[in-house]
Amino acid sequence: MSCREAVYQWVAEVGDRFPHLSPAQVRVLALWSFGMVVARSCALTAVSLLLAGILGRAPNTVRQQLREGVYEAAAKRGARRRELVVRSCFAPLLRWVLARWEGRQVALALDATSLGDRFVVLAVSVVYRGCAIPVSWTVLPAGQKGAWRGTWLRLLRDLRPAVPRGWTVIVLADRGLYAPWLFRRIVRLGWHPFLRVNLGGTFRPACGRAFLPFRSLVPRPGDRWSGTGVAFKTAASRLPCTLLACWEAGYTDPWLILTDLPPEAGDAGWYGLRAWVEQGFKVTKRGGFQWQRTRMTDPDRAARLWLAVAVATLWLLSVGGEAEDAIPDSTLPDVTAALGRARRQRRATRLRLVSVFRRGWAAVIAALLTARPLPGGSFRPEPWPSLPPIAAHTSASQPA
Repeated sequence: MSCREAVYQWVAEVGDRFPHLSPAQVRVLALWSFGMVVARSCALTAVSLLLAGILGRAPNTVRQQLREGVYEAAAKRGARRRELVVRSCFAPLLRWVLARWEGRQVALALDATSLGDRFVVLAVSVVYRGCAIPVSWTVLPAGQKGAWRGTWLRLLRDLRPAVPRGWTVIVLADRGLYAPWLFRRIVRLGWHPFLRVNLGGTFRPACGRAFLPFRSLVPRPGDRWSGTGVAFKTAASRLPCTLLACWEAGYTDPWLILTDLPPEAGDAGWYGLRAWVEQGFKVTKRGGFQWQRTRMTDPDRAARLWLAVAVATLWLLSVGGEAEDAIPDSTLPDVTAALGRARRQRRATRLRLVSVFRRGWAAVIAALLTARPLPGGSFRPEPWPSLPPIAAHTSASQPA
């Protein structure tokens, strides 16, 4: 298969996943994402030059086609101008991920990233094997004042139609994003919040009458506590929930996780999955597609470019994860002697010599160089991390 035929194969794949897009929109999205993968860049010049060489077209022609792919309708040439509505692609994007997902439990992470003093991106991502795939997002001007409540709720709501019944979905967020309304909306969607909170709050266990400081439940490193009750004392903030508290040795602060799951059904170690979203942002920027070098200043155009970034990331992580899953454990270095038992249990992944993203990129490039069909890949998630069994000296079920 020639490189040109590989491009056509990818156009067909993208068209199958986004049936609501016009043929022209599918072509541009496929060209953007294919070019990003091969060039390891989302720069217009780099992608257009590479595609022009593969397709045998003039670089300026390809450049204009890619530019109009991220333009609003009024800025495009021709009478039949049509604007790509990014929001309409969020549910199909998540369906694409779940269609290749092995198992029926998935973790979503909410987080924000910035690009200097130009953009702030609010994103919901699927975390997978040490990385993350953005599946819904919005790009805002940096420094813009206003609440993000409506934006986060919309991003979650747009994804709900893509999740089949019977799936277990946990939604992870760091301390800066916690809010009672976010907890309640996640529950209303049929998913399970897994939100970290600050240490300064209080909690009333179901067996008690008084609100206790969070700190009193896990007063020292090595302590663990879990139970149902009510978080926060003030009426406006009060929230019936489950608290999973854990303070492991070597960490400055404990993890305090609020969820709707019963204590026996959740594990505070799952919160370790949230860190993978940072690697997802790294892939978008310096670790992969070099978005930090973009000259874009329009947030809506940047949001359309992010759709191509998300498709390219999905492709590489599916291919790379499948390749990594095929590596025998016996070939990996043994690091258990260097890690403590608790830290070893918290690790959500085995030791990686090569990231899933880079492994997927290498597989795609190898297929192109050897004239083989493009690899499709699948998502084979690792077991979620877990904490070791509670020791006898640990604060276990009930506070003193």
